[in-house]
Amino acid sequence: MAAELHFLVVPLIAQGHIIPMVEVARLLAARGARATVVTTPVNAARNGAAVEAARRDGLAVDLAEVAFPGPEFGVPEGLENMDQLADADPGMYLSLQRAIWAMAARLELLVRALPRRPDCLVADYCNPWTAPVCDRLGIARVVMHCPSAYFLLATHNLSKHGVYGRLALAAGDGELEPFEVPDFPVRAVVYTATFRRFFQWPGLEEEERDAVEAERTADGFVINTFRDIEGAFVDGYAAALGRRAWAIGPTFGSISHLAAKQVIELARGVEASGRPFVWTIKEAKAAAAAVREWLDGEGYEERVKDRGVLVRGWAPQVSILSHPATGGFLTHCGWNAALEAIARGVPALTWPTILDQFSSERLLVDVLGVGVRSGVTAPPMYLPAEAEGVQVTGAGVEKAVAELMDGGADGVARRARARELAATARAAVEEGGSSHADLTDMIRHVGAQ
Repeated sequence: MAAELHFLVVPLIAQGHIIPMVEVARLLAARGARATVVTTPVNAARNGAAVEAARRDGLAVDLAEVAFPGPEFGVPEGLENMDQLADADPGMYLSLQRAIWAMAARLELLVRALPRRPDCLVADYCNPWTAPVCDRLGIARVVMHCPSAYFLLATHNLSKHGVYGRLALAAGDGELEPFEVPDFPVRAVVYTATFRRFFQWPGLEEEERDAVEAERTADGFVINTFRDIEGAFVDGYAAALGRRAWAIGPTFGSISHLAAKQVIELARGVEASGRPFVWTIKEAKAAAAAVREWLDGEGYEERVKDRGVLVRGWAPQVSILSHPATGGFLTHCGWNAALEAIARGVPALTWPTILDQFSSERLLVDVLGVGVRSGVTAPPMYLPAEAEGVQVTGAGVEKAVAELMDGGADGVARRARARELAATARAAVEEGGSSHADLTDMIRHVGAQ
């Protein structure tokens, strides 16, 4: 049945979404289906190697480009990815969203030009503008969620019970007021500054309504997770929305940024920890120039050369992976990097920088017991200007790494639990595993439409 199916995969134009959705295309093709990833020219160039690798493996995965209408909305030519916003004017975010919405007409033209209509469009949750296109063309539509099911269910329940609305009316810092998530499988005390959906921002009210409606009318959801770690949250979310939900992870990818001064404090703390490490550093940001200048001026690489390796260039995330023998993993990224830590079987030192990452931290630390908090307490946008993006000093990083790598009972238990979860992650994607079975069921569901 899968050999007869053609899936269009339409990720948000952000690396943290494109990477896992390209992997979904690979998974679909590995079952005999044909999968076409639809994105813009800049993102096609950046991610073409992954698609070519799939094709070399004999998988029917293609890339289709649609022109990006950014300049029509004041977005500079060539700015076609969320991670490029770090170097752009802050007001550019809304303009970029408007341009993304305008991709609908170009997507419809692409689909109408195909020899036959695709059987299903797998749409990023952040691309609800695909829903009217599917409705007009009679194409089944499955929504893909890249954050954790923990985050999805928590934010759904907060909306359902009117928590966001009540806090918006509260005087003072309502967004920093702690409260318990209602009707949740575990106790979670959070605040809305760190638990908010992608479009829950001033100026994006229409986009939020579109996203909610597109989700309500979808044929189902695929979620980048697996049932052994999030089964209760996956099932809770499916029940809450009255839709099928398939957990098909883990796949990987991330989007996140740190201020240059915070990266420098991170470097100091890791050096002071005395632990072996490999550090991959993004070079695509303006902040990277300041970090490079500091690293070179300090002679950092020379000082740590006996136990530390710096890998410069584009990487899925800024991450510091301690030597496998020591069993620790540090990342400042979100759910996808958390899944990477789980798959590797190493504990995570969490470093959230955007909203859904704080829920990943709570899941890793409070529910799964495989993480340690770095000390970050709020998204960078809530910091005073004088902080210059710094929440955790080098000394704080050193202390957190020491806790993560603790050789006592807590550290031993954390590492043992991490190894157990790694085994379940591997089993989930193998034939007979929960993610393998969920993907099979999703393909059958589409084929029966």
